[in-house]
Amino acid sequence: MAIEEILDKMVIPYTNVTLGEITLKDELMGEIKEELKNRLEKIGFTIINDRKGQLIEQMKNLVINKVHHSKSLDGVKWPEYMADELNLDHKYLSSLFSSVESITFEQYIINQKIERVKELLIYDELSLKEIAYQLDYSSVAYLSNQFKKITGMTPTKFKNSAIQNRNSLDEVH
Repeated sequence: MAIEEILDKMVIPYTNVTLGEITLKDELMGEIKEELKNRLEKIGFTIINDRKGQLIEQMKNLVINKVHHSKSLDGVKWPEYMADELNLDHKYLSSLFSSVESITFEQYIINQKIERVKELLIYDELSLKEIAYQLDYSSVAYLSNQFKKITGMTPTKFKNSAIQNRNSLDEVH
């Protein structure tokens, strides 16, 4: 909504604004493009013009939507899912992601899943077993080990701690 408000105030015609992507009716030039860039940066966004940067943002958005907004990750095969969604070879996508983001795509997925686990633990509506199932972990033990490796504490300790170390989704790398 904040992006739509900026576009409307600047009278920039657009057709679509979705998570991480704006479809403009016309290409922007010069001062208007610079002004939009400055206004977006003030609210924490950047313009990505290059194809590789756009692909990485699309990959991140697909992971975030799947991990944080799906009822279940039941059997998601990430390489095939990405290749199907973006119509590109999964090896190319994985290599591109690691070369730009300085972590592997697999690690990015794990980090997003752990953030989702934190969220579900804080909500306290599901058991750890149900969370493990929902996020497609093979067992509670595997989830707990991965959680501790990433956060430094067990899920139970995290849940019971007064400080709930959550990151906003765009801070997760």
